[in-house]
Amino acid sequence: MSVASTRTSVRKSKSSTGSESFAGGTGDADKSVRAPSDHYTVFSLWDTFRAAHPLYTIIDQKRTVDYINTFIRIYEQGGRLPVWELWGEETDTMIGYHSVSVIADAMAKGIKGFDYEKAYAAAKHSANLDHHGLAAYKKRGYISGEDENESVSKTLEYAYNDYCIATMAQVLVRENLKDTSKAGRERHDRLEKEAGEYFSRSLYYRNLFDPETKFFRPKRNGGFLEPFQPNEVTFHFTEGNSWQYSFFVPHDVAALAELHGGKIEFAKKLDQLFTTEQKLVGREQPDITGLIGQYAHGNEPSHHIAYLYNYANQPWKTQKYVRKIMDEFYKNSPDGLIGNEDAGQMSAWYVLSALGFYQVNPSRAVNDIGTPIFPQAKIHLENGKTVTINAANASRVNRYVASLKLNGQPHKRTQFKHSDLMAGGTFDFVMSATEEKNWFTDFSHSEVGGAFVAVPIVIGDRTFRTETSISIKPAATASTILYSTDGTEPVNKYSAPFPIKETTTVKAASVDEKGWRSKLVEAVFAKRPNDWTVKLVSTYNSQYPGGSDDAIIDGLRGNTNFAAGEWQGFQGKTFEAVIDLQRETGITNVGGSFLQSARSWIWMPVNFKFEISNNGSDWAEIAD
Repeated sequence: MSVASTRTSVRKSKSSTGSESFAGGTGDADKSVRAPSDHYTVFSLWDTFRAAHPLYTIIDQKRTVDYINTFIRIYEQGGRLPVWELWGEETDTMIGYHSVSVIADAMAKGIKGFDYEKAYAAAKHSANLDHHGLAAYKKRGYISGEDENESVSKTLEYAYNDYCIATMAQVLVRENLKDTSKAGRERHDRLEKEAGEYFSRSLYYRNLFDPETKFFRPKRNGGFLEPFQPNEVTFHFTEGNSWQYSFFVPHDVAALAELHGGKIEFAKKLDQLFTTEQKLVGREQPDITGLIGQYAHGNEPSHHIAYLYNYANQPWKTQKYVRKIMDEFYKNSPDGLIGNEDAGQMSAWYVLSALGFYQVNPSRAVNDIGTPIFPQAKIHLENGKTVTINAANASRVNRYVASLKLNGQPHKRTQFKHSDLMAGGTFDFVMSATEEKNWFTDFSHSEVGGAFVAVPIVIGDRTFRTETSISIKPAATASTILYSTDGTEPVNKYSAPFPIKETTTVKAASVDEKGWRSKLVEAVFAKRPNDWTVKLVSTYNSQYPGGSDDAIIDGLRGNTNFAAGEWQGFQGKTFEAVIDLQRETGITNVGGSFLQSARSWIWMPVNFKFEISNNGSDWAEIAD
């Protein structure tokens, strides 16, 4: 990561009008503000929380502390933790609130030098704002397509961030154990309660898991968005597609495997990711590079995925693909990286992987074993100790782990603790040219646990002319579904699809066999206000279908979210449509609705006009 110390000052002066103005300056201004010398900038946290910052916790703990103290100052002075901070300005370029990952990881590893309490308070503040889809996330338990663009990616990354906050609370609980005073007991109980709440939020990812396709999918109006292709790059994902994001549950991998039907099926899904012949379709997204099947090493959401085979009891496949990535995607040339360096993340992935390990879940102080490439590597730690990693027989061919000893003792796990590194341990690998499937007996494990019930899936035509059928499916087969159609809390037990003939709001919740209840899902099915038909002379952009060819007459109004699904979009061409009102109709006014989103390069039409005809041949302009 390219981070630079910044020292700035601001000179405050009076303008000629008497109002206050500010200008950057140096020297002894009468009222200057100076950042301390250990204040840093350029935090590309969406990228660097994954490997760059975990690497710093090994080789540069001092700056890790400086970075976190910088985060805390930014929170105190600006109102929230940094997301993607650049030279003193918050860009909000990417998603999540991944400062909390960096902080939680440092706390889990016992790194001191910053105020744990302040950091925890700042993290909770970030998690409970209402911007960037968070309001919907807290209400629904997921972000729906009509709430916010990049809804799937944001839901999954917020869930991971919430896990980080829960682990921060647990660290504070452990540090509070010796305080047996009344206030100490009350603080202990509060922290335990908050940890439980954030652990529950960290399971919200399950609300977007489709048990039929085994992919995380965007939702709209209570059901999964159709049509769906996992290789399609859409506005529902951040620089990726469902293939890449369907493995982003770094904090709950064991449960993710169970959602696929167990470890064997999970390994098969990983195999499909790396071997599929599907090509990218949909939006052109230049960041998605370095493809092996649909694995994309040139962009960060894929970076942990090769290590997930460890959690499926097939670590030799982790070793196979990690070595393939290192050999093929990292070259000693000006264009030697397969994607953007992204403030050090691409290089950090390589440094850790070349040493023979990677941290799948920053905030859990364990590392996942991969495949070391050096016969010997040494890490000289700030505490004066040295980590020695020996890899006998290591070569391009000998990429598979045949055995491992830690400090002279056989190590059978595919993980080891961060404390093993900090103690200055010696790792002795023996490498082989063949897949070794019996060297390990104790499997990698990562699971949140706790009670959680995913919301049910409501299915029906969002708009209809006379009547439509509504069906509700459980996210888990054991769930009982309760529903209502009158706007009240759901109490009716669902047993079969039912018809509706008027605009109806359906509310539903799932209840498991232990009585745990899901959040409420709400869907509105609207009876069409007319029987008009429309002929589109122009072809709309496939990313902006508006729901159907009838989008401009179905009675639905788009909101300010261009990716919500209600908008029909046309690019680089004149839009023309003919609406048949079916009968002679009195018209008192006409109009159109348009959306402009400059940041996404969506613009208002240059001009617009309405024409009317009684026979479909002779047209007269009535408005422009």
